[in-house]
Amino acid sequence: MRQDADPGLFGPHSVTWQLHGDPVMWIAGVRALYLQALHPVAVRGVMINSDFRRDAWGRLLRTANFVGTLSYGTTEAAEAAGARVRKIHRLLGVDDPELLLWVHCAEVDSYLSVVRRSGIPISDAQADRYIDEHRESARLVGLDPREVPATADELDRYFDAIRPRLAAGEDARTVDAFLRRPPVPPALVPAREIVWRRVVSLAYDSLPPYAHALYGRPAPPPETVTYRLTAAGNLLRCIPDRLRWRLPPGHILKAMARLGPDARPAPYTLRSQAAILDGPGRAQRIDGGDSTRWRRPG
Repeated sequence: MRQDADPGLFGPHSVTWQLHGDPVMWIAGVRALYLQALHPVAVRGVMINSDFRRDAWGRLLRTANFVGTLSYGTTEAAEAAGARVRKIHRLLGVDDPELLLWVHCAEVDSYLSVVRRSGIPISDAQADRYIDEHRESARLVGLDPREVPATADELDRYFDAIRPRLAAGEDARTVDAFLRRPPVPPALVPAREIVWRRVVSLAYDSLPPYAHALYGRPAPPPETVTYRLTAAGNLLRCIPDRLRWRLPPGHILKAMARLGPDARPAPYTLRSQAAILDGPGRAQRIDGGDSTRWRRPG
């Protein structure tokens, strides 16, 4: 690895670097949208200030570009992206720390939950490390990192505290309907019905049970959802990495060109790091589909 190159905010030795190149992140991103829509004030701000219904795919790609820049871009590029987001939040009046924290926690919870349930071996210590790493992402969107959950237990407590304020009102149901059947050109209707509907269904099913209850639409048992996420992950990972990573804007390939081939994300290498990061006696959590909570085996 080139020692003089800028590794960015996280670098190749971070959990974030290894996970964010996995294709199930697209499913996780849709799950995050579903979860974020359950905060009535946050989703109202989106409905008022966003053109997501007219430019859904553009918004999705812009979000992916932002996450990719923070994950794999240079420090300068990440800081500049964060500054642009903070400016937009100020101009639109959506820079309330409570709302920013909800959006942040819903994203981190979704990314971590879906990736773990799709078969990537992540220990408890690595999960905590991932959540802690993303306090840096929280800083870039305008939050005080000291006020952001740093461990899975802290994230659990955050969701417990905010749950009474969540609801699936008219705006959330609009988001739900839109995600299930977004407008596409006629030529892409078959792809929407065959591919997109499966992505959205998996994303919805992977939500915690309280979210299903609020939306009023049931989901299969958690173990069935985990099985389907693993199957989807295994199928998507059959697509060669370099082919997937060529999709715009190509952050991972740019990072590898900057840092060298050793910077290639390889999430399954996390298995060999687990014994180092985990302390003695820590049991690996098994996702049961309730936010970031996992059952201990036994």
